[in-house]
This record gives sequence, structure tokens and C-alpha cells, in this order.
Amino acid sequence: MARDSIGDLLAFLAVARERSFTRAAAQLGVSPSSLSHTIRALEARLGVRLLTRTTRSVAPTEAGERLMATVAPRLAEIEAEVAAVSDLGAQPSGSVRITAIDYAVDTVLWPRIAPLLAAHPGIRVEINSDYRMVDIVEERFDIGVRWGDQVAKDMIAVRIAPDMRQTIVATPAYLAAHGVPTSPQDLLKHACITLRLASSGGLYAWELEKDGRAMQVRVDGQATFTGAYQVLNAALSGTGLAFMPQDLVQPHIEAGRLQSVMADWCPTFPGLHAYYPSRRQSSRALGLVVEAIRLSR
Repeated sequence: MARDSIGDLLAFLAVARERSFTRAAAQLGVSPSSLSHTIRALEARLGVRLLTRTTRSVAPTEAGERLMATVAPRLAEIEAEVAAVSDLGAQPSGSVRITAIDYAVDTVLWPRIAPLLAAHPGIRVEINSDYRMVDIVEERFDIGVRWGDQVAKDMIAVRIAPDMRQTIVATPAYLAAHGVPTSPQDLLKHACITLRLASSGGLYAWELEKDGRAMQVRVDGQATFTGAYQVLNAALSGTGLAFMPQDLVQPHIEAGRLQSVMADWCPTFPGLHAYYPSRRQSSRALGLVVEAIRLSR
């Protein structure tokens, strides 16, 4: 295969991952028609169809899936080694892509990354806020940030936040009007603000625990969101009960805007961790970002 076919392979991988010529073209900085021509030329050289196209979707064929599985990791390794060579320069440079939930971005990541960017103008950071359980290798992220119990065992994990206690909160006015719940069964009688899980599409079941007894409660209510800050705002407006990280709601509790209930049922979860595959260790930019967000002892 000609050397310029490396670029064509990267174009194919972008379309296969995004399942869209339009999104892949925007990512690559080319037009959809030009990208379509590139893929057809690649298919013609290989003598096999790599993508199944319809008017509404794009998906890899069996041959396309095999090419993704075998070629994508090798190209990623090459990119990592090239980045490692460029890191030998006097000033660190390079791009680091991170996927994290919005709560982690606002409370942990950005406060620690902002000073790093000011100190190293050559480093670029892209942060994608997402509640899906993202495959960071397949979607070409350098770092994922999730709760400690969600990190895959084959990843290098770095703690970036202490263990996190959850709490159930509502406004004093809501509790005065509807009563104060004291048990998981009571929650089923209340308006609860729910969180839609992007990965499964279902609603998050509140994970409660008391005296070693764990329980998942499938609450219900009028308002459902896909992010923690929207849930918090709904709770502050008096819409109902919310299940939130303690440190996120603590200022509102201290100010009297929210009241905590059922403290004896609220568990502590493993803290936030940053994770990445071992092959990414060689990037100096990534190393600086990891050190910047690492939890100080």
C-alpha cells in the first residue's frame, strides 16, 4: 500500500468511529464529499467494501470492523511514539483529550489544569463532558475520569479526588409541604429528580446503604436530566428530592437553601480517578496533565 494511504486509513477510522461522514469531516477539517471520495478510493485499492452506507447511517462492514480492530491500535502507538519524540524539545507541547462527567470537570479538572496551561503555552487540552462509559481507546481519548469503581482493571489509574459521600437534599419549603422521608420506602411517595444514564438510556437508581445493607431505589418524579448541575438547579427550585455529591450541595445546605435528609442511608463512593492505557505513558504533555490533576497527599 502507498505511503499516502496512512491518511486514508485515518479518514476511514474517523468515519467508522463517528458513524457519520458529516461529523468525521468536521473532525478532520475536510468536506463530507471529499471524505466520501477518499473512502471510496481506499475501498477500490483494497478491493473490499469497508462501510455500509444508507441515507441515515454509516456502519463498518465485517472487513471494516477487522481493519478497525487491527489497524487503529497500531496507528495510535505510532502517534504516541511521534509525540514522545516531539516531547524531547525544550518546551512541552501536544494535545491531551479528556472525557469526564461535568461534576469532575468543574470541581477538579479545570481548577488544576488552568494553571498548567498558563505555564505551558504549547499544551492543548480538550475536555469532553459525558456521562457515558466511554471506551477511551476506541474514541481516541488520552484520559478518562470516572469514579474509582468504574475504572477498567487494565488501565493505569490515578486518584484525583478523595472518596465522595452522597446526600439526599430538598428545599425546606418542599419538605415542609411534603414531609421528611426517613426510609427508602418513603422515597417512592416523593417527587424525586432523576438522572438519565447516557450509556443505557435508563434512569439512575439511587444507591443507598445502612448498617451494611445496600439497596437500589428506583425513584420517580416530574423532572429528569442528564447532568448533575441541572439536577441541582431543579432541587434549588423546589422541584423535589435530589441525590447529590455532598461537596456540591454543602454550600447550599450551609446557606439554608437546601436541607439534607436520610443521612444514615447515604453511602460514601470511591473517589474520582483519572485513567489511561499504558501505551500513553510516553507523552510528556499527558504526564504533565496527570501530575497536575493528581490528588495531593
